[in-house]
Amino acid sequence: MSQDNSLAMFENETIGKLMLKFSLPAIASMVVNSIYNIVDQIFIGQGVGMYGNAATNLTFPLVTIAMAIGTLIADGCVAYFSLKLGQKNYDEAARTMGNGITISLLAGLFITLSMELLLTPVLNLCGGAKVAEETFRYATEYARITLIGIPFVCISMTVNSIIRAQGNPRYAMISNISGCLLNVVLDAWFVLGLGWGVAGAAWATIIGQILNFVLAVAYIPRLKGIEFKREYAMLNGKTLFSFLPLGISSFFTQFGSTIVVICMNNLTVKYGLQSVYGPDIPLAAFGIVMKVNSIIVSVMVGLGIGSQPIVGYNYGAKNFHRVKATYLRTIIVGLTVGIIGWGCFQLFTQEIINIFGQENELYNDFALKCFHIFLGVIFLVGFLIPSGFFFQSIGKPTKAMICTLTRQLIYFLPCAYILSGIMGIDGLLYAGPVGDCLAAITVAILIIGEMRIINRNIKEQNA
Repeated sequence: MSQDNSLAMFENETIGKLMLKFSLPAIASMVVNSIYNIVDQIFIGQGVGMYGNAATNLTFPLVTIAMAIGTLIADGCVAYFSLKLGQKNYDEAARTMGNGITISLLAGLFITLSMELLLTPVLNLCGGAKVAEETFRYATEYARITLIGIPFVCISMTVNSIIRAQGNPRYAMISNISGCLLNVVLDAWFVLGLGWGVAGAAWATIIGQILNFVLAVAYIPRLKGIEFKREYAMLNGKTLFSFLPLGISSFFTQFGSTIVVICMNNLTVKYGLQSVYGPDIPLAAFGIVMKVNSIIVSVMVGLGIGSQPIVGYNYGAKNFHRVKATYLRTIIVGLTVGIIGWGCFQLFTQEIINIFGQENELYNDFALKCFHIFLGVIFLVGFLIPSGFFFQSIGKPTKAMICTLTRQLIYFLPCAYILSGIMGIDGLLYAGPVGDCLAAITVAILIIGEMRIINRNIKEQNA
């Protein structure tokens, strides 16, 4: 199989142009994925109210579980795909794509069927056991419908990742944005126009996801430089175990979010009952903060995804100076965007809260505290998340996984339990900035060590 000339850009094009070409569409795609859930919550908040917002927060762990499996496959697949392109092994690159699509379908079907069968105990595990009956009813109704769309989401994530890495990130962006825009239009029609409530928001989400799926799959015959054969879709153990470990960092990023949301929901209900707010107000407020926070996180994930094919290809081709330059520029952009997002959260807090519906003064008081304290150092994710993708891109999944685990599981959750035990519901708010600061120190140590290795390789090549 001959090399497509477009792949030469990874070695010859300027880093700045490559980052614009790949990162902007990836960021747009990831933000769109976050907006799917945010749009639902906005319309549910306006059309149903606080109990509807609390319900979507109860179901959020189901979304993050699906995203965890989807990113494990998609990001691992595209990381290995890019490495094989850099090594000029095009047959293995094509086989990686085929195996990625097949395992995405199987994983999506498994998630849908298992969650549908175990929905009530899963929602109870996510904090639904002590919430208002109305909240739990809305959560069940919303989840039963949205779970149908999981297989479409998993396949779309993998195919769009391949399209980006293969050199057409703009099409992947169009695919994601088209589904999101359709979701917005149908949300307005179903929820506000027809009065279908949370069920209307759920159906709007699924239809948008199906459109994304159709557009992504339709592009497969147009892939350049890669000849896709039917036998490549047959699962191959060697290929699977080569690319799945490279997605472990992304998996733990999302799975860590799942664990965090479940624990936070339960702690919120527990300490909310001991406060003047009760369980439903903190649950709804934290849900809004988590969804809004997901926009900043999605930008950073998009930066990481956009830099991934550049770093992966050049690392495979041993162009270490380009690997280093790409990482440093990614971090600069990440921190800059993070500071801008942090400023918006601190200065326009009430305006953001009002988008999700206007409630009583007690609700507004807690929501304001959530934004100001919990997101106090959110700009640090501009360093933390791209660093994890960097290690993933150069084929070091262990270090990538450490970057992820330190932020969410190793530091944040212990802080949440310890501080809430001391300070009550307010302790949950302070756990966010404390955990992020500790994670930043740990990741900085790993990055400094890796940069020393890369600098040594650059010196050896120059010599």
